[in-house]
Amino acid sequence: MAAKYPIGIQTFEKIIKNKMTYVDKTALVYKIANGTQNNFLSRPRRFGKSLLVTTLQAYFEGRKELFKGLAIDKLEKDWVKYPVIHLDLSSGKYYAIENLESVLNDILNDYEDRFGIDVQPGSSYGIRLKNIIQYAVQKTGHQAVVLIDEYDAPMLDSNNKPELQEKIRDIMRDFFSPLKAQEANLRFVFLTGITKFSQLSIFSELNNIKNYSLDDEFATICGITQDEMLANFHEGIEELAKANDLTFDEAVAKLKEQYDGYHFSGKCPNIYNPYSLLNAFYDKKFDNYWFSSGTPTFLLDLLKSNNMLLPELEGIAATKDMFDTPTDSIASPIPVLYQSGYITIKESRNGMYKLGIPNEEVRQGLSQSMLRYIAPKYMLQKGTFTWNFVEAMRTDDIDAAMEALKVYLAGFPYDISRNSEAIYQAILYSIFNTLNFTIRAEVKTATGRLDLVVSTHTSVFVMELKYDKSPDVALEQIESKQYTLPYMQDKRNVYEVGINFSSKEKTVVDWKFKKVKSSN
Repeated sequence: MAAKYPIGIQTFEKIIKNKMTYVDKTALVYKIANGTQNNFLSRPRRFGKSLLVTTLQAYFEGRKELFKGLAIDKLEKDWVKYPVIHLDLSSGKYYAIENLESVLNDILNDYEDRFGIDVQPGSSYGIRLKNIIQYAVQKTGHQAVVLIDEYDAPMLDSNNKPELQEKIRDIMRDFFSPLKAQEANLRFVFLTGITKFSQLSIFSELNNIKNYSLDDEFATICGITQDEMLANFHEGIEELAKANDLTFDEAVAKLKEQYDGYHFSGKCPNIYNPYSLLNAFYDKKFDNYWFSSGTPTFLLDLLKSNNMLLPELEGIAATKDMFDTPTDSIASPIPVLYQSGYITIKESRNGMYKLGIPNEEVRQGLSQSMLRYIAPKYMLQKGTFTWNFVEAMRTDDIDAAMEALKVYLAGFPYDISRNSEAIYQAILYSIFNTLNFTIRAEVKTATGRLDLVVSTHTSVFVMELKYDKSPDVALEQIESKQYTLPYMQDKRNVYEVGINFSSKEKTVVDWKFKKVKSSN
């Protein structure tokens, strides 16, 4: 029987009843459900948070039949049926106050109808939620469970509209207030989201809230590990390999390069993006699935307002409190880039983290999004440029490649505040990434950092960029610092390339190159 992949399905019950592939996370679910009362987990979008929430819902509803054969089946003996209040805020788009009111009314109306609650005119959202909790306890004789999916969605959507966010903040603060006041009536509270907003008072008022976001023991509760992929998707890997003329091992290596590389704690094993992995198996091809599902504009706004360019996202140093401290607003791009999945933990040592882009899907997608954001109309000219530029680079025709780049960049509407070598480096980095070249920026050597290293199947191009100077100066720097030395044992051609950009003409104005090694 062919595997059935739960594409776009986030409900545990539906996955199990339809006999779809499910990676068993229920041992960790059991530990969380029987740990502390108040809990929080941050994970990127489309990483399985909603599936985790609906799994917790099925567990607390005592639906033992759904867990047959899973790890939790051997752990739970009592299967108590608690009343569960599932507040899903993930489906709304909160660009106006009416949108928020509509979502909250729909959620509350459903539970008020279920428990037969008469709503008094003018009742606030907080009063209505309090009544639902109390009625649930009275009707069932058990404490209630409250599960809140994407609690911070309204705040994120309104991040660049301060007046709207202030109104939303007031409503959400009132809405969540019963979680503190009704503590005696609550068995378990679980929130998912991206970040911790201090204005909502949740993290300051809920007693002993447990944040699992950077916890080693629970780091794999969302996403798929290498072992889980090999154990659960062997057939899918074989079909993917066959469709792309790859061996099984080559398909695994490609999957790893494209979708692996996330780390959610210092000792977390490599985690694959589940959304992309499932889509790749379903379509039998490698594509940028997660990234094409949407990039929040506020992230690009943050990068732009902080003058942060793509090459600078590799090797960022951070401390744990950057991700764990409640925030008044999203001002720094680093925590939200991490929590949104655009950068991840690469190394951990003594409470410090080194962050970077997790995989090729994110690197290519982020590059394309940034190019489109910087110069949307120039993305329309991409077709002709792509053909000419890629063909030239693949045949080592550096002159033709630079001529194509010169035309493409001319007139770019740069309104990023830094008009310098760094912006051109970032644009070149984005272009090469978007066109699927292997590229590294700010490469450390024994004598310094070189700007870019671009690789094709036949050649390695060591590039040094200059701004209002000369390509001769760039080549002299490459040679004096021996930047090509680490590549002289490579079997491919090796080139030194010096490129000069002009502040006046806003594009490449001259370049020089030298072939320092021929392929073996």
